[in-house]
This record gives sequence, C-alpha cells and structure tokens, in this order.
Amino acid sequence: MADALGTRWAAAGHELMVAGRTQAKAQALAGKWQARTGTFREAAEFGDVALIAVLYQGMPETLAEIGAALRGKAIIDCNNAVEVEHFTLVTEPGRSMAQHIAEVTGGHVVKAFNLCHARVWQMQPPVFDGRPLTVPYCADHDPAANLTERLITDLGCVPLPVGDLRHAHHLEAMAAIVISLLFTGSDAHTVFNLVDHVPQLPGIRPAEVR
Repeated sequence: MADALGTRWAAAGHELMVAGRTQAKAQALAGKWQARTGTFREAAEFGDVALIAVLYQGMPETLAEIGAALRGKAIIDCNNAVEVEHFTLVTEPGRSMAQHIAEVTGGHVVKAFNLCHARVWQMQPPVFDGRPLTVPYCADHDPAANLTERLITDLGCVPLPVGDLRHAHHLEAMAAIVISLLFTGSDAHTVFNLVDHVPQLPGIRPAEVR
C-alpha cells in the first residue's frame, strides 16, 4: 500500500519522506520516488500528512517507535486488522484500529484507502466503465479530512465522507469481507462487481458497485 499510494502521489508532484522499521525497505521506496528517508520524528516534522501502512501484527511495535512524533499531525490509516483464517476483525467490538492509532499517537487520524487491493491504487487513474473510483473516508478533524480529500483527488478518485472516526470500524468490517473475497479468488479490480454474480430478473438490471 505504501508503495502503490506513494508512487502515485510522487507522480502527482508531492514531496515524500519515508520512515520505517526496516531501513532497507524504506531506502528502496525512497529511491523509487527520489525521496528521502528519516526517523519517524524527522518524517513527522517533514510532512503535512503521514500515511501509516503496516500489517496489523506489526502495528504495536510501529506505534511504540512513532511515540508522540505525530501528535497533532494529520494521519491516514489504510490498515486492516483482519485475521485471514476466519476473516474477522481482531480489534475490540465497536472499536477501530483508526481510533487506536489516534489514541496512541495523539494525531488526527483519517480512515481511508482500506477497501481496495494495492493493484487498484496502481491504476492511472482508477476508473471503471468510465467512472472514477469513489473512496470513502472517516475523520474527526476538518483540516486532516481536507488534506486526505486532496490526496484522493490526486489519484483521480472521488472522495466520499461517511462520518466521523467512530464510523471507521464499519469501513474495517467491510474490509474483512473484501479480504475474504480476494482470498477466494475474486478479481482485485472488480471485487464488488455484482453483474457477473447476480441472476438478472425480467425487467430488473442488477446493480454494479465499484
């Protein structure tokens, strides 16, 4: 996700800095984008907004390293705490990873970009049947939401606010369904394409959701 989104944002003219737990991976991404690497604190001071893209198993360690570096900063959370045996959330019922990140970092978290496979974000732009992809997001903080909307638009997508951060767990629960479909062989680009799966009744056209 960091690679897919960062590559598109770099192409749109944004300056990026990479911080990570694995220096070699951070340097590889920075080299791809002609960007710099730094510590979490340096990256926080550098950017107007931070994207956290980490497998949920590594999130506690990552947040411990970030500490208070992102306090008061806009943070985009694209992560999903979904185990892939039964495809259920590992977070507490009704609580989201986005809220946890906000509590630990003191940052202004926006939940976004968590419902599509990375291959979708690599599309230039993500357009289906002539329609740009709609990207739902949740946020409590208007300036952070505005920054996120700009980054969504820079991908060629349409931002869709769906509530404050209390609603982030709904997006994460939907991601559990998406991930289960991907693991069972659905096309990453059309995981919600219902046209091929719903029988057409006389006089009724099945809906298509992308």
